Amino acid sequence: MLNTMGIKKMIMNQQNTVRKIRFELKILTLLFLSFLSNFVANAQREIININRNWEFIYGYEVKKDAGQLINLPHTWNNKDALGGNIDYYRGLGIYEKKVMVEDAWKHKRVFIRFLAANEVATVFVNGRCVGEHRGGYTAFAFEITDFLVFGQENLITVKVSNALHLDIIPLVGDFNFYGGIYRDVNLIVTEVDCISLLDHGSEGVYLHQEKVTPQEASVRAVVKLMGNNATEVIIKVKDNTGKDILIESNVVGYEDVSEKEITIPFSISNPYLWQGVEKPQLYKVHVQLMNGSKVLDEVVQPLGLRYFSVDPENGLFLNGKHVQVRGVCRHQDRPELGNALYPVHHEEDISIMRKMGANALRMSHYPHDPYVYDLADKAGLIVWSEIPFVGPGGYRDKGFVDTEKFKQNCRQQLVEMIRQNMNHPSVFFWGLFNELKESGDNPVTFIRELDSLAHAEDPSRLTTCASNQDGSINNNTDLAAWNKYPGWYGGNVSAIADWADRQHIEMPNTPIGISEYGAGAGIYHQNEELKKTDPGSYWHPENWQTHFHEEYWIAINERPFLWGTFIWNLFDFGAAHRTEDQIDGINDKGIVTFDRKVKKDAFYFYQANWNKTDPMVYIAERRNSYKTKANQIIKVYSNQKKVMLWVNGQKYFSSNTDDYSRFYFSVVLKMGENEIIAKSMNGLQDKIKINLRN
Repeated sequence: MLNTMGIKKMIMNQQNTVRKIRFELKILTLLFLSFLSNFVANAQREIININRNWEFIYGYEVKKDAGQLINLPHTWNNKDALGGNIDYYRGLGIYEKKVMVEDAWKHKRVFIRFLAANEVATVFVNGRCVGEHRGGYTAFAFEITDFLVFGQENLITVKVSNALHLDIIPLVGDFNFYGGIYRDVNLIVTEVDCISLLDHGSEGVYLHQEKVTPQEASVRAVVKLMGNNATEVIIKVKDNTGKDILIESNVVGYEDVSEKEITIPFSISNPYLWQGVEKPQLYKVHVQLMNGSKVLDEVVQPLGLRYFSVDPENGLFLNGKHVQVRGVCRHQDRPELGNALYPVHHEEDISIMRKMGANALRMSHYPHDPYVYDLADKAGLIVWSEIPFVGPGGYRDKGFVDTEKFKQNCRQQLVEMIRQNMNHPSVFFWGLFNELKESGDNPVTFIRELDSLAHAEDPSRLTTCASNQDGSINNNTDLAAWNKYPGWYGGNVSAIADWADRQHIEMPNTPIGISEYGAGAGIYHQNEELKKTDPGSYWHPENWQTHFHEEYWIAINERPFLWGTFIWNLFDFGAAHRTEDQIDGINDKGIVTFDRKVKKDAFYFYQANWNKTDPMVYIAERRNSYKTKANQIIKVYSNQKKVMLWVNGQKYFSSNTDDYSRFYFSVVLKMGENEIIAKSMNGLQDKIKINLRN
């Protein structure tokens, strides 16, 4: 006879066997369904880009046949705003397009999705109003199924206004508010049962990283659904070779509601981690909505597993490894195009960032194109994404109105930004405001509300701000950062070090950073002497910008408690009210020109200091090609250990570089043209010509 302990042991063994069999059957079932799904006719979503052949007409135009044929992306301010016209057109623009609606779509759902339109967009189908979106920098979608006539062309009309609205952010800003449908528009056709496209413009899939360690990553997937006939949601996680490493599922309930939310937790053992620019390894998560063995809908999202923290003394740690956050700010515009950019433009910008050695991007002062987030994921950039809650900076007016309609729009845009970008591993920080003031309507209480909302939406990330004020406005986010310009807007360049030390003492328990620092420079503005200029003047000599950045970076690099610093700006950008550089309407604080064709000297200073992988040699002050003094100091930037210089064939040896990748040569020029050649020990060289004249 078996004793009691023996019976219990036998029962436990049987239970474990049953659990094991059930688990194996579940895996086999999921694998079998996955196998079948490759052979069963799928009815997945169809995405149809409708960027081409729209008719555009200004809202004030009443004449028939007055429209012009355009393609999206489009803005109507690519000429007037970029021509320095401070009174550029801020009003109504009307877009119309006829779209063939297939008869086969009759028993499906049809959505229209805009990646952005600035700033109020009201959508009509066949003359009937579908809906309105208020906010110019996030995506939005409407279901238009019930507005369509199937089997024939349907008229889509979009009325877009970039006029000032006192209940929509931003109210003010030192940048252009380009009007138009300036990002892609797609029709999306799905089965009646689908993954929702109507949750704040998102993809309807949220991957919450609950806990990540080198040993295991726990993720909670939340999927929003529409319809009543789906039976199951399957999640497949694929590695960077495309191999399935995990399959999980959950049954869809049969309650009679048109919108459902399904949660599927999963974990990955010994995951590869997303380690920033060092190794930005990504998984792909395929979310499939099933009816039996039939795939009804599928959404693919990135998954980059990582954990991070920010310390008040030592800054940011990514996966336990310290990372000095070397960031840049970027606006989303270009000459002749305004903000109506194409993928190639975003690709070029990210490439320039990486060439320079930047490892972080502040998307100022609004969410950028979704493609930029994708590129940042793949490049390993650390992203600060912010809502356009923007104050006046050094200008008049205010960025906050204490009305419920205004505050509701702020909440809406914050939720949209977070839900649309939650799955991007590159996003570390949610920015809540830029350069607000406490005078008049005080935004402090509302900023605290936004901070709570951001954490409720996404507990895994930190909040931050970009302030230019003292006071309680700086104490309402996880991290604090300031826009600092001593040495440009008043004061001396050296004041940045004193400010940082004092701020660190005053806020010892809060990580502090610099959200903006920079100085203007025109590439045709050259001084032989180093002399501080008036920022309000037309004359912005390049050598002062270079000096400014050299001194700032030295101060920053010596202060590890600065959690992150961001150059203002990587590129010159449009600001219609500005009167500086060669043409009006440009803010020239970029270290690369507006057209991306010329990298200013400061760019190469950072490249020499930040990018130690790609060898480079660069002779500074090359555009100051006419000199009046024979005795000159030639400065060379290089990430190499030794550099030699030849002047008219005469060789000058340098000592080793200083601590900031600068080489200095004392030379004597001859009258007329002089050839200057800098070479590193591995054969890299740069060449310029300098003319000495009386």
